[in-house]
Parts: sequence; structure tokens; C-alpha cells
Amino acid sequence: MKKIIFITILVFCTSCSDDFVNIAPIGTLDNATYFDTEENADQAIIGLYDLMQHNYGLNWNSAYFVKMLPGDDVNAGGGSSTDQEQLQDIDGYVNVSIDNISIQSNWDLFYQTIALANIIINTVETGTLSNRELVLGEAKFIRAWCYFELATMWGDVPLRLESPSNISPDDFTLPKSPKAKIYEQVENDLKSAIAGLPDKMSVSQPFRVSKGAAKALLGKVLVFQEKYASAITELSSVIANPAHDLEDTPADVWTTATEFGKESLFELGYISTNGYDWGNFPWGGRVESNIHQQLMGPRGDGLFDVAGLGILNGWGFNLPTSKLVMAFDTAGDIDRKAATIATEAEIIAAGGSVNTPENIWGYEGAIRMKYVTRLSETVSDGGVSELNYSANWRLLRYAEVLLLAAEAYNKNGQDDLALIELNKVRNRAGLPNLSGISGNDLFEAIINEKFLELAHEGQRFWDLVRWGRAATELAGTGYTTKNNLFPIPMTEIQLNTALSVSDQNPGY
Repeated sequence: MKKIIFITILVFCTSCSDDFVNIAPIGTLDNATYFDTEENADQAIIGLYDLMQHNYGLNWNSAYFVKMLPGDDVNAGGGSSTDQEQLQDIDGYVNVSIDNISIQSNWDLFYQTIALANIIINTVETGTLSNRELVLGEAKFIRAWCYFELATMWGDVPLRLESPSNISPDDFTLPKSPKAKIYEQVENDLKSAIAGLPDKMSVSQPFRVSKGAAKALLGKVLVFQEKYASAITELSSVIANPAHDLEDTPADVWTTATEFGKESLFELGYISTNGYDWGNFPWGGRVESNIHQQLMGPRGDGLFDVAGLGILNGWGFNLPTSKLVMAFDTAGDIDRKAATIATEAEIIAAGGSVNTPENIWGYEGAIRMKYVTRLSETVSDGGVSELNYSANWRLLRYAEVLLLAAEAYNKNGQDDLALIELNKVRNRAGLPNLSGISGNDLFEAIINEKFLELAHEGQRFWDLVRWGRAATELAGTGYTTKNNLFPIPMTEIQLNTALSVSDQNPGY
């Protein structure tokens, strides 16, 4: 963490995400004078979004993909059991290492983002800039987001709220804080953000967060802590706001036409217009396109012919499990299934084929259709299609808000209201209303609905952990309770002298 924060204090650049790709980069950062103008403070905030985009899109280390891998909706896929071995290890549970580069990348980049947020907050908070409240709202939202992800994936973590004034080992030393303390800070940041954020996203810069995004995230954080009555207050406020709604059909959620649309509360943008080719793609650096869309497309090499579905071949990671396929079929969930996965029978019916399926690593009879490799979402000229996909990550959706509200109402003894929110999601999926169920039966229905609605979005495993259901649902997979958390990277323990090997998460 010390190394990453050092980089962030001295320099950060902005370059990515749909509407801010042309903003000039920021060079060496002098806190004392840099934040003297509203424009510079705004540029620093853009840098925060850029760091978020980088963490969720960096080569094979995307936080979006890494969070998916332990779930029972996803198989790692790829070419073999050793293809991107660090991802295979997370998927398979047994060999997760304290040196896993994808886990370390996520940790480092969350803290790099937090470091920049701290600089912005601590400098702007005491100033008199006209855009002070907005800048603080966005910075505190992103800091809260990062700490919530850290607490979810690692549990107790160092809570750094100020940037060190000197570059020395002692100044970067910081012990772990209890998860409850992390949650307390997240709540405080989000409450402050809500006060400073606008009701609607900017039309010209729709990637920027609104009051609704902060309330939705706060509601989610409260549900994770089982503070259901408080969660209802926040989530019901989002639901009552006409600016937020479901897209008309499940398929509509995943088109480029609905990016930053009415269902999206927080979204990271990518573009297909940089014309990357095999010679200029910035491997390991800041990438404007969504390389994970290519990574997760159905594998070529003569294995999948998917042209009949209107999609291109990719590199074969992130395949659906047979458990997910069965869950859709059991629910009679036709429309949402089609927007999420395509079975082998459906590939063949569209004129395609699956060759030697027994040799396709992680294949259990279906491919993924969320964030699939659509020709319309990559370049037609000026670069190679594999390197220029543009799908945005939808990190927080209105559908999830409804399901979180349903859970909170159910746990708060308000099953009639829980059914209302649950049925909104079911109706959009083309399923009939549920009625006449309550208590645990209703909770089971909410769990199943989340499995179907949020499949391949990185939520499933972490829900199973907090519900105490991971051991049951993942029986026979290699999972043990140590996998409830990722290991703290060994580099952090080596560099942060306030930590020792005894501070490592259990079992690692």
C-alpha cells in the first residue's frame, strides 16, 4: 500500500471513460496550490473516476471479474486449468495464494484510489471553492465505494483517511481496523456525499454520481450489516425518485443504447474509438476499451461457432455453470435467460456449433450473453476488433436496489412491501407475480431472484457468504470457510510494518 500511495501523491493522470477521454492529463500534484481553482478540483475528481475504471478494467485483473470468480454462477473458463492461473485459483478455491497477482492488483488499486480521494477531501474540505460540496460528495462516494469493496473482499483492513506528509516507512505504517469501523466510515462518507451530490447525473458527463447512487450504496451497506430499518429509508427514497427505473426488457439493460440510462446508478465507461492494434495496445497500462469483453467472449480456436447469434469469438473466460442454466429453466425464465446466457442447443438452433465440448475448459453447456462480444460494440476499422470493445460496467443497478429493498422489508417483517419490490423485477423478466408467501419462503424467493437477475455481476458469492450459505451452495467445489475472504497481499504485510503474518486472514 505504501508504494501505491506514494505514486498517487506525486502524480496521477486522467484519460479514460466515455465523456472524459479528452480532458488534459494532470502532472505533478502540489496540494498546497493545485486546489486553488474549481477547474483543478474538478479535474482531480475526474482522476478518481479514471482510477476506478483502471481497477475494474486492468488486463486480467479486473475487480469486476475477480469478484465473480468464487460464485456458483461462474466458471473461470479459458484455455486450460493453467490459463491465467491466478484466476483459475480464485475460481477453484484451493490454491489461492498470498501472492495472487489479481488479488494484489485489486487491493493496490483500491488503496491508490482512496489515496487520491483523501488528498482531495482533506484539501478541499477546508477551502472555499464554489464547487466544494460537489467535489467532496463525489470524492467521499468513491472512497466509500472502495472501502466497502475492501471490507467485502478482505474483512478487516487498514483505514487510511489522511495522506502521509512524509515519504517514510513510519508514515505509511497503519494497522488493520475492524470491519465494523470500516462500515462506520463508509456510512459517514455516504451521508456526507448525499448532502453534496445533485439529484441527477450531469447530461454532459453522465458517468458522475448522483444523490441516488449514494443513497443506493448506503442502503446496500446497511443491508450487509443487517440494519434493515435504516436500509429501507435509503432504498425507498431511491425507489420513489422517478429518475430511476427498470429498463423495459432484460435485453435492454445490456445494450450500448442504454448505457448511463435510467436503470444505471453507477457505471464505468469504456470506448471503442482508440483504434488499438497489436502494436499499440497498452498492456498493463491505462486502457480506454473494455478488454474483458474480449477475454470473456466464447472461445475461438474452432471450438465455438457463434456467428448465428450475431457475436464474435473471444478468449473463452467466464462461462456459466450448469447450476445457473438449471435455475433459469426451473423458473421458466425465458426472456432474462436469453439476455444472460445461450445454451448449446440455442447456439446450434441459430446455425452455430460447439465442437469437442468435452475439451472446453469450464464449459457446462452454455455461454454468457451479458457483456458478450457483439460486433456493434467494437471498431469496424482503424484497429482490431479484439482490442476495442466498449461495453460499460454497470456496477450498481436499479434492479439490485429493488432486490435489496425486498430483502430489507422481508427481514423487517414487512412482507407485503417486500413482494411489491420483488415482483417489479420478476415482471420485467416476464414472470408472474408471487403472492401468498411470507417469512423464510419469501426470503428464499428473493435469494433465487438475485441469483437470476444479477448472474455474472460479481454479487453472488459475497451474498452467499453474508447469508451463511456458502458452505451449502458450494459443497463439493473445494470451497472452505477460509475462502470467505481473500488473503491480504504479502506485499502489504511486508511494506506496512504495522502488520505481521499474524494479521493475515484465517487459513492463508
